[in-house]
Amino acid sequence: MLEYEEALSFLGEWGSFQRSVFILLSLSAVPNGYVGMAMVFLADIPSHRCRLPPHNSSSSSNSSSPSFSLELNHSIPLQSVKGEVILSRCSRYRQSADGSFYTNETEGCVDGWVFSSERYSSTIVTEWSLVCEDSWKAPFAVTIFFFGVLIGSFVSGSISDRFGRRVIFFMTMAVQTVFSLLQALVNSWEMFCVLYFIVGMGQTSNYCCAFVLGSELLTKKVRISFAAIGMSFSYALGYTILPLFAFYIRSWRWLLVALSLPGLLYIPLWWYLPESPRWLLSQGRIEEAELIIRAAAKKNGVTPPEVIFKQEEATSLKEGGPADSQHVYTWLDLYRTSNIRKLTIIKICIWSAIAMTYHGLALNTPNMDGDPYINCLVSGATEFLAYSSMWLAVHYLPRRLPVPITLLLSGVLLFLIKLIPDDLSIVTLTLVMMGKMAVTGAFNFVYLYATELFPTVVRNMAIGSLSMASRIGSISAPYIAFIGTYNKFVPYILMGGVTIVAGLLSLVLPETKDQELPDLIPQVKPLVGLSRLLKRRTDPAGCQEDEMENIPALTEPIQTRSVEEL
Repeated sequence: MLEYEEALSFLGEWGSFQRSVFILLSLSAVPNGYVGMAMVFLADIPSHRCRLPPHNSSSSSNSSSPSFSLELNHSIPLQSVKGEVILSRCSRYRQSADGSFYTNETEGCVDGWVFSSERYSSTIVTEWSLVCEDSWKAPFAVTIFFFGVLIGSFVSGSISDRFGRRVIFFMTMAVQTVFSLLQALVNSWEMFCVLYFIVGMGQTSNYCCAFVLGSELLTKKVRISFAAIGMSFSYALGYTILPLFAFYIRSWRWLLVALSLPGLLYIPLWWYLPESPRWLLSQGRIEEAELIIRAAAKKNGVTPPEVIFKQEEATSLKEGGPADSQHVYTWLDLYRTSNIRKLTIIKICIWSAIAMTYHGLALNTPNMDGDPYINCLVSGATEFLAYSSMWLAVHYLPRRLPVPITLLLSGVLLFLIKLIPDDLSIVTLTLVMMGKMAVTGAFNFVYLYATELFPTVVRNMAIGSLSMASRIGSISAPYIAFIGTYNKFVPYILMGGVTIVAGLLSLVLPETKDQELPDLIPQVKPLVGLSRLLKRRTDPAGCQEDEMENIPALTEPIQTRSVEEL
């Protein structure tokens, strides 16, 4: 069978065509960096207190910023939050029947709240009073977004396989842009959540389609740089410019508009980004694939052969696959045998922990000491360092080392935050950012590692299931950050503990660097240490006991024969 890469070798590795695809698809990931993280500012909770009865003179004076004036102390009780004594956020003293004095009994904020406008002119919290008994609604909106991301992760692969990478890429980019703009126009929290769910579906589907399209248009050597540097750095760029937008635009509606409009700049890409020839061949559309390849050759200044794909060769490209092509593999094959079952379960745990910690640290930015805009800017900047470190790790370290090193380092750093005195906030910020940088590096690396661990026959399904598992971790992240509004240490202890456990689990994963990718399930490498601990017997190829049951016994007949018979 003619290999696809071999058939297109005449194009070269890094011509004008490859450079334009690399740059344009990488830049498409910039909005992905700020769409999900925008809730750091959109749903931030300003200082607030109960609004006093309208006839009270203090209800209007200085209402934009709560103070410890004597009059307010008589009308609103005090509470301690994160070691600071403030006016109660959710209760006030009840007035006497004639309104002449306040009793010692308390009541809820029946007349609403007064929110500080010192930092924001409006957020969704101030818009719909998402505090006190409704305080769960702000993190739940983020959870709804990650539910959309989960569903998008599940369906994006199948719909792009059916309708093409390019069409779905632009369709999901349009969904992300249009529905983000519509969010800025809604007048209810419920509709905001519905639209945010759709935005989540578009956001991850757009990223996945761009990732797959670039991987199929670029050559093997450029493909790793595209994944590790191009897409990742563009995502980090989007994350980094988010606080710059938020600093100058303090209204949540106008901030959403400003973050959505750049999506319109990607419309011209329709005329510059082609469909994947590899996908077209898989659909039997040989003429269209050849037209794209000839256009790429012209752009690179090379002359293509008269016939790029012969009919029989194109058919083999369409129908070719692993040797075990008669078997139809399903999700159950990820759990059918002992070795791949253990690998799948351990990887699901690791990916969930990484996603929970990564998004938990990102969403917890407003609860940290210091300016949230600077904290978010530093948090985004650490992503560049993380991706650069993983780029070096891919080339110079064994595959088994980066994940446990980064996760254990992140967990230990987050645990140390509890020991830092309150007056050393810069040290706390440094530990948080170093911990986030470490877990970001792990998040970036696990995609490549999983590709090398799972066999060809179930590789796409494995990556899909792990991606879905990571979204489950992301769904819990908003509530971990929400805990930080009441106790700043608990989120770090939770995330640090989970990350350390994941780091320890990753120690049993096998080495894959410079080794052939497994094609069939029996070729999956056994776990390191765990198989010995359970005293599992393996054959020379690394198959587990229950995987050897289907292999014909060749040694026993020889052992029972005599020398004369042999």
